[in-house]
Amino acid sequence: MSTVTKEYPPVRSVDVTDELITMHLADGTSVSGPLWWSWRLSDATPAQRANWRIIGGGEGVNWPDIDEDLSVWGMFHGRPAKRPKPASPPPATAQ
Repeated sequence: MSTVTKEYPPVRSVDVTDELITMHLADGTSVSGPLWWSWRLSDATPAQRANWRIIGGGEGVNWPDIDEDLSVWGMFHGRPAKRPKPASPPPATAQ
């Protein structure tokens, strides 16, 4: 039995525009996805988008102001973040 692991080069930097999230990797390649993949980044201000840090030894990026984490794996596999469903109002009670 053989096991195949997929490893990606670590993130070195990231750019977020009004249209794209782009991770620049250590081997010189880049991976991009549409901004709407991250509803938190879509809703964020430019200053919040610019405040990021590399996490997991380069496996991903964290935006602390908006509590968002994106991984290189997720970018390569096109895994958008799901927006939470709004809370349902409580059922009406009879008086």
